[in-house]
Amino acid sequence: MLNAVVAVVRSVAQQEIMPRYQQVSRQIKVDGSVVTEADFAVQEILLRELQKIYPVAVMGEEMSEQMQLKKWMEGDAGLWNVDPIDGTSNFLNGLPYFAISVALMKQGKSVLGVVYNPVTNEMFYAEKGKGAYLNGQPLPFRKSFPALSSAIANVDLKRLNGKLAGKIAVDPPYASQRNYGACTLEWCYAAAGYFDLYLHGGQKPWDYAAGSLILEEAGGYMSGFNQDDFWGGSPWRRSVIAGIDQSLFIQWRDWVRKHKL
Repeated sequence: MLNAVVAVVRSVAQQEIMPRYQQVSRQIKVDGSVVTEADFAVQEILLRELQKIYPVAVMGEEMSEQMQLKKWMEGDAGLWNVDPIDGTSNFLNGLPYFAISVALMKQGKSVLGVVYNPVTNEMFYAEKGKGAYLNGQPLPFRKSFPALSSAIANVDLKRLNGKLAGKIAVDPPYASQRNYGACTLEWCYAAAGYFDLYLHGGQKPWDYAAGSLILEEAGGYMSGFNQDDFWGGSPWRRSVIAGIDQSLFIQWRDWVRKHKL
């Protein structure tokens, strides 16, 4: 099944995404985010092709909220969770940091995940209990990690409350900060060890479904702001504290929780 999903994702990226890279116009959604004809084309193909691989419901980011909720409720025994282009603004502006994300979920948790950046040809993937990989190489790539004060963090400031965002802006516990605008790839870069720490104030299911499994299968750690079980609480807005090294993750989690209120 994993090989079939990887093949479908690679094919749709070549056929529908890359010919439109920097060549397509944008639309503005109700929530202010952008969407393109490429998003809709990719979602439609994945809906059809994934059901051929495993015939269960498919939930996509570009569906209506009502349809997303319907698919989620139908998908306890099996649900494909799709983000056709994560990082659409990057895709439109020529920034080579965007991805297709596909996850198979059962009982609300991911059992298979694929995230693909077609510009860099980075194919991240994982199956539950079988490890995580980038183009066939096991993750993470790094085996030793710095002290918290020397770490690199990926932080999405705009979804944090004012107190926590302000503290991070003026007095962060780490050495350096990044944010590139594509949640699915951010998870994978944390899994690879490119980032030491990861923080996000609220993600939808298509943002975290594939990447969280890839991080977990790489040996990483994750929690929410208010609970150690990342999978606890509402699936429609999940906060993220994560890292690939256990010691760093614990220090990071404790620091965030201390300063979030």
